[in-house]
Amino acid sequence: MRFSGFSELLRHYAARTPQAPALKIEANGAVREIGYAALCAQIDARAAALAQTGKTCLGVLCDGSCACVVEIFAAVQAGLQAVLLNENADADLVAAAEIDLLWGDPDLTEELSPALTAGVANGAGNLLFFTSGTTARRKAVVLTEQSLCASAYNGGALLPLDPADTLLCVLPLDHVFGFVCGLLWALSCGASVALGRGPRHYFDDCAFFRPTALSAVPLLLGFLLQKQLLGDSLRLVLIGAGDCPPAIPAALQAMGMRVSFGYGLTETSSGVALSLGDDPYAMTVCPDDRITLAEDGEILIEAPTCIMQGYYNDAEATAAVLKDGVLATGDLGRFDADGLLHIIGRKKEILVLRDGTKIYLPDYEQQLAPALAGTEFAAVTVDGAPALVVRGEEAQRAALTERLAPVMKSLPLGQRLKAIYFVSDPLPRTATGKIKRWELQQKAVSQ
Repeated sequence: MRFSGFSELLRHYAARTPQAPALKIEANGAVREIGYAALCAQIDARAAALAQTGKTCLGVLCDGSCACVVEIFAAVQAGLQAVLLNENADADLVAAAEIDLLWGDPDLTEELSPALTAGVANGAGNLLFFTSGTTARRKAVVLTEQSLCASAYNGGALLPLDPADTLLCVLPLDHVFGFVCGLLWALSCGASVALGRGPRHYFDDCAFFRPTALSAVPLLLGFLLQKQLLGDSLRLVLIGAGDCPPAIPAALQAMGMRVSFGYGLTETSSGVALSLGDDPYAMTVCPDDRITLAEDGEILIEAPTCIMQGYYNDAEATAAVLKDGVLATGDLGRFDADGLLHIIGRKKEILVLRDGTKIYLPDYEQQLAPALAGTEFAAVTVDGAPALVVRGEEAQRAALTERLAPVMKSLPLGQRLKAIYFVSDPLPRTATGKIKRWELQQKAVSQ
């Protein structure tokens, strides 16, 4: 069903199936079910308390708990603007989002409290999600409860869940993929959401909750497959928010599971296309969305019900990607003979050399991978030329250079590495496992 907001969605099922479980959580070592009516009652009570604070913008330090879910829904119901944050939030983010009230880990809220502001005007119904920040600084995207519910409707229209289904939510709720595909998707279908118990329980959440559906990023799925942690109760796996090696969906399909790959952006309130057939990379465009391709293959999206309001307090950045309701995604795609969408790559990960030659960095990394087996690395651009950032020590330079020599000789001069930079810490990644190239590039330039 299509819902205009969180309260309408939850009250619809609270009226029709009040005892049906909306959420499943752990309590004293057992699964505890929270019915739709009981969840609405918790949200109502918390919304009433928030309304009494006189605050206008709530920053939620998302921990994936039931209390966190209640807090987000209650903030919107109380007319506050909700800003979804994670444990890496800093004072700059709090100030930039004009937050005047924080919820979450007491130590972190105390640390961030000096950055609180006077709040906002006209923020009711808005939710701010921060972009992943893989190729540029993170931006706050203004979405609404209406756009998020519309996105959940789109997903459910193509890939419906049954009220008897249990969706395991192991994704961070401060990421729009996690919020929509790990939470709203199931609730909009009247199904149950089992709230995962955090990274320490990746090993046993499937066995504990016995979900029938799971939404996850490729990095996590690879781990769960390797450790054989996916239970026999699973029948559907939705993959999104990152490039997925073919071996992962193939392994899932071999286990008898239906696999769907989703494509979407924070700016479109999550998914705009889903794969429905045997090929997980051939995607059907969602009902409310229209996708066209620019001359260079860039994916352009019209999604009136799901598109962002804009980047928070950044009209210039908004205008750069959103013109007359059409979002320029920066992603590259193609349509096959059946009209299904395939993602080819990312424009922002393309290096244009002085001779006009273009290098798609993920493909470039694939060429280097055999010579760098067992090494964490990423390709970036420095001074308009390809460079390599490696987790390791300077003492490895000679050995790495020798291993890379055959690959470099096979490439045109302009495409050969101009520099190798070493970092001691793990390469920075987003919550969904994507390399933060922009951050790595800054580290390389500063060396």
